Amino acid sequence: MKKPRRATAVKAKKGGKTSGSRAKTAPKRSAAPKRRRASAADGAKATIKATIRGLRTKLKQALRRIAELEAAADTDFLLDIPNRRGFERELQRAVAYMKRYHASGALIVLDVDRLKPINDSFGHAAGDEVLKAIAGTLTRQIRASDVVGRLGGDEFALLLWNLGETDAKAKAVIFEQTVDELSFVFRGQHVTAGASAGVALLGSQSDAARALEEADAAMYVRKAHRRHEPRIGLMSS
Repeated sequence: MKKPRRATAVKAKKGGKTSGSRAKTAPKRSAAPKRRRASAADGAKATIKATIRGLRTKLKQALRRIAELEAAADTDFLLDIPNRRGFERELQRAVAYMKRYHASGALIVLDVDRLKPINDSFGHAAGDEVLKAIAGTLTRQIRASDVVGRLGGDEFALLLWNLGETDAKAKAVIFEQTVDELSFVFRGQHVTAGASAGVALLGSQSDAARALEEADAAMYVRKAHRRHEPRIGLMSS
């Protein structure tokens, strides 16, 4: 019975020596790998943040460029006013607003009388000068809420808010008279150009495309009435 006790004691001693030796010989763990891993992670995060910032900057630049292209697509490059596409968009928005809030307005289509003789006699640069002067005159004659655009060639359109039939027709006459009074000098000759205007009323029941057709038809009726009126003169200075 005594022998097993000594054996157990020996084993205990051996075990104690083994654990002690292991404690003495166990290598110490270094903090350097952790620091390296943390530094690498921080670097990766910084790279990702920088990439995100760069992408956001490029996105802002792309959106700004898209807005510029959209504006250019809706603007007449010569006159710096809405072209047909831009004006029709404004007209559709106005009609939608009028339908919702029961507002009113008027659409005037104005055609420059006999611009072709000016182009044929003095060149397209002279015709462009006439168009620029007319666009500037019409723009000065309207309110900030109104819109003037070029439908194409020598045809303009005006969107006027809060006008009844009488006021709209009176405004169309004023536009005609203002253009009639414009005078130009090309190659020593005085040139005057006139305009004919047609009116269509806008309201909660209006349709944008139909309104343009009505104003255009009214303009041609007005042009027929003005055929015998002096609209363009070419005289020696």
